[in-house]
Amino acid sequence: MDIFSVISFLGGLTFFLFGMNVMSDNLEKLAGSKLESLLQRMTANPWRGLLLGTAITMAIQSSSATTVMLVGLVNSGIMQLSQTLEVIFGANIGTTITSWIFGLAGLESDTFLVKMMKPANFAPILAFIGIILRMVCKSDRKQTTGTIFIGFAVLISGMSLMSDAVEPLAESELFMNILVKFKNPLLGLLLGTAITAIIQSSSASVGILQALALTGSISVGLSIPIIMGQNIGTCITALLSSIGANTKAKRVGIIHLTINLLGTAVWLTVFCLIKYLVSPAILDEPVTAFGIALIHTIFNFATTLILMPVRKILIVIAEKVIPEKEVHTETTEEILFLDERLLITPTSALTACDNATNRMAELSHASVDLAISTLGTIETDNTADIAVDLDIIKNTEDETDVFEDKLGTYLVKLSAQALSEADAQVVTKLLHVIGDFERLGDHALNLAKAAKEISEKRMSFTPDATAELKNVSAALDEILENTMNAYINDDPVLAAEVEPLEQVIDRLIASIRTGHIARLQRGQCTIEAGFVLSDILTNYERISDHCSNIAVAVIEAKHSSFDTHKYLNEMKYSDADFKKKYAAYAEKYSV
Repeated sequence: MDIFSVISFLGGLTFFLFGMNVMSDNLEKLAGSKLESLLQRMTANPWRGLLLGTAITMAIQSSSATTVMLVGLVNSGIMQLSQTLEVIFGANIGTTITSWIFGLAGLESDTFLVKMMKPANFAPILAFIGIILRMVCKSDRKQTTGTIFIGFAVLISGMSLMSDAVEPLAESELFMNILVKFKNPLLGLLLGTAITAIIQSSSASVGILQALALTGSISVGLSIPIIMGQNIGTCITALLSSIGANTKAKRVGIIHLTINLLGTAVWLTVFCLIKYLVSPAILDEPVTAFGIALIHTIFNFATTLILMPVRKILIVIAEKVIPEKEVHTETTEEILFLDERLLITPTSALTACDNATNRMAELSHASVDLAISTLGTIETDNTADIAVDLDIIKNTEDETDVFEDKLGTYLVKLSAQALSEADAQVVTKLLHVIGDFERLGDHALNLAKAAKEISEKRMSFTPDATAELKNVSAALDEILENTMNAYINDDPVLAAEVEPLEQVIDRLIASIRTGHIARLQRGQCTIEAGFVLSDILTNYERISDHCSNIAVAVIEAKHSSFDTHKYLNEMKYSDADFKKKYAAYAEKYSV
């Protein structure tokens, strides 16, 4: 094997890894957020969880991607740690499908059907179909499918290049001497672990082993420990993704590693006993690409078989390795976990962003509610109580500032990843609303400061102004409730209730301002109290405006459009349902 063979092998490995990455990313893009919802719904039953983990990993061609997804879901509180066990077992089984596809390369026959089953023969056809889909179709889904076909063809080309490059090794005395040293099962185990940890893909490392197997120089006995090591090495991705996550999320990576370590410990012991006590001749036979796929599958099935009945012990082990931290108040940064490693599985990253935005919405809602409540219960001697509320609202406003900063930066990075059309729309929606949620916190703080000023200066409003303020506060409570429920539940029907009420609130505020001017002219209220009232009304108006923006984002996300002004104009002037809702709210909040 000369320098050109080495170059060819490296080129083949590059094509192989690139093709696998393209195929995996686009398979996940095609599945989109369906993976998350499936995981949440189907993990209650252990066997369904096992089948689901197998199916998802077969679909996205990566057990690492599945486990990283689980880390994100557990960290965000969507899944419980116990729900991930069966999915991880399934992921280990599902990842073996790739080796079976590569195993087809070893088929030998003169019949047309068998020849067409070889990847080297059908991959060019898939590549041709893929490029047609990319060039002709406008649908994002069809273009993504075309990219998957092309990625698979590139992967198979890399496999063929590697196989051709290592073919001379079959006659290399030096290579044979190296292989003799790795006949020690522990060294073979370490080799498989190291290579897989470096390239972070058991499918890729198994593919390399299958390419070497085509030379006829790899024995069955040598391949078994290497394959076991490859299953351990693939755990590195989940372990890395859990860095910075909460305690339960870190345990997901530990469980994945524990499963493969325990499986290896049991079956490597069995292998060594058979190898040194029985010494069957088959262990010295050359292994085929199909043989490697079979060993890979048997190992993962056998590991699942012995560990599934005692799977609860795996949680105990993970809790011992990653003990619970001392109880402390989590900081905003700890609550808002947006690890950039999640970007390798964009659907997991999007789920984390969605949950963080929901949390931000809840914070903003609670802050404005508290501010309105504080205004509604002002007494001249409750300054101390108002100061407590002001501190709470100020702390919440600081939190929402952090949320906006972290989420905005992360969402921009996420938008650069391979996303389905539906996921891209969610990212756009989140980028639209986080500024509105942050501004709600600002206006809540302004209202709390106004309440404090009223209490400290012992101000009072006229009975008419007090009644009007109470009425518009009730309308503001309702628009906030509708907005937040519409956003968190992604309910466009409820979101459509927001804009008519926002118009009513604008009308009420204009009416209060007119009444205030009249009272000033009659000398019924002070200028100082009038300034504070005007400040309160301005903040109320801005709050309702931000509620309108959020509701429109919910509605427009369903229509793949974010032209807010165009949508509002069309709705106000040509929508009969809007006029009907407006009339109902106007009657409800008439003074």
